[in-house]
This record gives sequence, C-alpha cells and structure tokens, in this order.
Amino acid sequence: MKIISLSMRRFTSVSVLVAAVQLLSSPARAEMSAWADNEGGRMRLIALAPDENGKIRAGLQIEPKPGWITYWREPGDAGIPPQVTFPSGVTLDKMSYPVPKHIVDGKVDEVAYDTSITLPLHLTVKDAAQRELKANAFIGICKDICIPFQAELSLSFEPSAQSRPVEEAILRDANAALPKAAASDFKVEDHKLSADMTELSLKITLPESGESTPQVIVAGPNGHVFTKQLATHRDGKSFTTTLSIGKLPKGYNVHGKTWSALVIDGARAIETPLAFE
Repeated sequence: MKIISLSMRRFTSVSVLVAAVQLLSSPARAEMSAWADNEGGRMRLIALAPDENGKIRAGLQIEPKPGWITYWREPGDAGIPPQVTFPSGVTLDKMSYPVPKHIVDGKVDEVAYDTSITLPLHLTVKDAAQRELKANAFIGICKDICIPFQAELSLSFEPSAQSRPVEEAILRDANAALPKAAASDFKVEDHKLSADMTELSLKITLPESGESTPQVIVAGPNGHVFTKQLATHRDGKSFTTTLSIGKLPKGYNVHGKTWSALVIDGARAIETPLAFE
C-alpha cells in the first residue's frame, strides 16, 4: 500500500505562499483569462458565455513546467487537491479530472499530472446575461519542493453569437481526456475487502485481450490512495488483482461507504464506484 504523501518534500516558506496568494491576473481576451505564472508552471481560466439557462462550460487549464507535477483530485494524506471557488451568484456544479498518471520515479510515488491538463468545470450563474467571470484557483505544484499556487482569474464574455473555436477545442479535448463510465466490455465485476481491511480484491472485465497489467488506482477515505498490486492475473479480457490497503483512519467503518476505482488499460480508462454494504 502506498498512501500518497509529500513526506519527501517540504513546502516553501510562508513568504513564498503569501506571494503566491497575492498573484493576480487581469482579464485578457474574451473567454480566456490571462495566464497566472508560478515557479513551477502556470494556469488560466477558460469559459464559454452562459446559455439561456445560465449554464457555463468552463475549464481550469494547468501547465506544469518540465519536471514539475500537479495533483489529481485525491492527492493523498498531505498533497493539495485542485480547488476553484467563485463569488456569490456563480455555482460550481461539477469539476472533473482527466485520467492521471501513477508516477513512480526514485523516491517519488504520486498520482498526478506532469503535462498540460484542463479540468472541466460546469457552472450555473443567476444572471444569464453576465458578461464577466471571476474565480479563485488554488493548486499544489511540485518538484523537489511543493509550492502552493493561488491566483485570482477573470475573463469577460463577448456576445454569444460569435464563434469560439479555440475555447471550444480546448474544452472538447478536456472532456475527451476524462475517464469513461463502466460499460459492458470494461467494468469492475466484483470487489471485496478482506476481513482485516488490509487487502482489496477486484475482478475486472477489460475491453481488449492482452498480456500487460492494467493500472488500478483506488481512492478510499479522504487522503488515502491505493496503487500497490500484490497479486495479479490476466487471462485475455479477464483480470483479477489484489491491492494492498494499509492503515486506515482510526475507527474507520467501511460499511455504507463508497470508494472509487480508476482502471487504465492501454488507451482506455474507466472510473467506477466501489460500494461497501
């Protein structure tokens, strides 16, 4: 079991954090904020104008510099998950996450992103005629150290009749990078946690026959990510694996809880809930 953490890294000083918090980006061209820059990368807000129901398709675009990473929605016990907040009148209905990587390199063992990504955002505004959008974004971006990266991002909307090919392409690609829901040809058939809660067994149907071992990333209680496969067996499209589940929160009762499993097999990936009765 590997609980993803930042135990090998230390955050920078309070002064660096303060500087990051104070970083502001002014409105740029319509539907894209200016880039907010940081030692380890940059980020910006992208959005399409509200529809007649006040719904906005948006995204937080993050570009780590080479050698740097930023975190998935479940960063482990000491990482920083991406956070985006909006002022009154704007509701964040959903934030989605592209398929991450399990990065293992020497002392580093992370579920994260090391290339440019866009987190799709689904928003609702009270006023469908709104012509400005502001957001506060907060992420962790890490190399040998982890730097909290916070920025105020804002953009303005042009009349909705205009075409938005660049923004639409970025948001379309962001949605294409998300894991899919389970399907008849790719799903977790069964899951079982051992009585002592130290091992999780999964039986998975894969979309294609093959010999490689799929990646399995299980997000359990908040701050706990499990990636270590103790025993695996693949027979064509049938795959079984047992993951190591280490120390859970004191007094944790799994009954009635729901974890999630991300299964990556080649170019395809699904994310599916694991409910425990």
